[in-house]
Amino acid sequence: MQDLSGRATPSVTPRRRPAEDPLTSPVQYLKGVGPARAAALARLGITTVEDLLTHVPRRHEDRRQFTPLRDLIHGSETTVDATVAAVSEFRPRRGLSVVKAALIDDTGIAYAVWFNQPYMKQQLRRGQRALFFGRIERRGGEVRLQSPEFEPVEDGEEETWHTGRLVPIYPATEGLTQRVLRTLVRTALGLYADQAPEILPADLRHTRGLMPVREALWALHFPETEEGQQAARRRLAFEELLILELGLLLRRRATAQITKPIAYGAGELLERFTAGLPYALTAAQVRAIDAITADMRGPHPMSRLLQGDVGAGKTLVAVAALLVCVQGGYQGALMAPTEILAEQHALTVRPLVEPLGVCVALLVGGRRAAERSQIREAVRRGEADIVIGTHALIEEEVGFERLGLVVVDEQHKFGVMQRARLRGKGFAPDVLVMTATPIPRTLALTLYGDLDITVLDELPPGRRPVATYWRDAGARPKVYEFVRQQVAAGRQAYVVCPLIDDSEKSQARAAAQLAADLQRGFLAGLRVGLLHGRMPAEEKDRVMAGLRRGDLHVLVATTVIEVGIDVPNASVMVIEDADRFGLAQLHQLRGRVGRGAHKSYCILIASPTTEEGRRRLAAMVTTGDGFEIAQEDLRLRGPGEILGTRQHGLPDLRVADLLVDLPLLEDARDAAAAIIARDAALRDAAHLGLRRAVGRRFAQGLALVS
Repeated sequence: MQDLSGRATPSVTPRRRPAEDPLTSPVQYLKGVGPARAAALARLGITTVEDLLTHVPRRHEDRRQFTPLRDLIHGSETTVDATVAAVSEFRPRRGLSVVKAALIDDTGIAYAVWFNQPYMKQQLRRGQRALFFGRIERRGGEVRLQSPEFEPVEDGEEETWHTGRLVPIYPATEGLTQRVLRTLVRTALGLYADQAPEILPADLRHTRGLMPVREALWALHFPETEEGQQAARRRLAFEELLILELGLLLRRRATAQITKPIAYGAGELLERFTAGLPYALTAAQVRAIDAITADMRGPHPMSRLLQGDVGAGKTLVAVAALLVCVQGGYQGALMAPTEILAEQHALTVRPLVEPLGVCVALLVGGRRAAERSQIREAVRRGEADIVIGTHALIEEEVGFERLGLVVVDEQHKFGVMQRARLRGKGFAPDVLVMTATPIPRTLALTLYGDLDITVLDELPPGRRPVATYWRDAGARPKVYEFVRQQVAAGRQAYVVCPLIDDSEKSQARAAAQLAADLQRGFLAGLRVGLLHGRMPAEEKDRVMAGLRRGDLHVLVATTVIEVGIDVPNASVMVIEDADRFGLAQLHQLRGRVGRGAHKSYCILIASPTTEEGRRRLAAMVTTGDGFEIAQEDLRLRGPGEILGTRQHGLPDLRVADLLVDLPLLEDARDAAAAIIARDAALRDAAHLGLRRAVGRRFAQGLALVS
């Protein structure tokens, strides 16, 4: 064992008695961590020993190439095995310290140089043999290794961890150098790798050629070969994915075992609704309604995902499902993540269903207390057939007389427990979750493996493509002159203010400032409105009503208009500092225009400084296809961030990559299905480790496997 300087230290023992599963021990109590480093590790998502052992290196640097001192080449990076002949420190000017060590081997002399690291003088001693890795420079006839990593060695004694091998390079953060991370991982491996429980059944490992978990943990970090590291990652990734798939299959199985007390028969409400529409449903909408209706009339609670691009007509499908529920004598609930979206749903749904005698209630937090109390009472007595709302629907005081269907819109913005609380307002109600974030099917089958999936893969007639342009900040005057031209032609426009930070208060302030600046400047003389999340509900209603009536020419807003705004006359969307937004969010914002008969435009104003920012904007200009946009967003940001996997109650994936490992994912799904078919409760001795892992890693815990 070595300390952070690379010196040998005695073997270490845990400072706290390990938990039943030693890998769940808090990382703070690992030797070398302590409270300060524990806080830094937490920023990397590392709170337990297991988190540390599965902190996957970004790459491995090959430091196995040794070069004699006389053969060192300027500009190269290499490892040298040398002896320290002398060490000195000098200060050529105030604020600059230089430590210089003369290194010798059988072939010549070179110098290792460190700037502003005076402690290096104490870590080197004359006559000490060590390995040094760094970049070579030749200056004035002198050969130097610039700020090399070094590691003392004794002939035939200790293996090296920072030099002379494939060396892991980790995702890091302030206060945690690569050397510190490697040393902490090495400490954890020495203490805990041999105690790691082997939860994969032997036959499963054998048929797939997977190495034991103890070997895999070592080889993930300190492999002998690149092939060994890849095999280790594959083994640990398969285990993660198998646990994920088992949890999803168990969740699906638990739902399928419930016999719901609701029995929906055929009725005329749905037929009257579709017959009264001023346009024909798309074939995709008809297929979706048929599948949902069949589910709702089945013996078990429906769990279905309705997935479709912006403008694909998900709301109409949801309304059809709600009417099937109401026809059967039950109440339906539609939960949206924002008040604006809930209000837009109410504006859309009421004209469609109230002529059919269906009562719609809107319950959002921004209303007066007396109004909310009156609506809650109507819901409790069953007077409201369809209840549309926000998180207010899951408040404890909200009760339904007979809840039959739960519809969750923009589902990724809700936590799994929030959805469960709404579902718990009734006994085994049907559940329909909707998303406008298109997801590749293989990925969807995994992330929503407990749901049946319906995809709306066509847009209704009349949806026009939106012409998208990217302009740098210098073109801002021309962009707003174009907005004025569109307003002069009778159209309306949106302007989305830049993302400042995650603070709603900061966003509101930025939007207000942008609206004032535009009103005084580029858009002087036009009627400019303002909308942000901190406005009172009555003021939001007033602004939105003015926009729909055409009283406002331009609406300046935060991303509260990302979903839920439908003004057919709006033809221009301007997004300031567009490179600060994610691709899916940009696509959603673009979807606010192109809803009427007029040609529509989305103009992205940005001068990105990163390659990722340029790629996002280029993708927006190149395609309007939501699935292509989602695929590129997944490549750029990863599925966890895009889809909110934490929100799903799914275990975090530390080793597996859902994009890279799709074949492994499919294999894990097949393996999970085979295991559940043989041992549905995971009670066989060979499956007890998997049972514990599923219970520990899923948000619902052991309820899944009980």
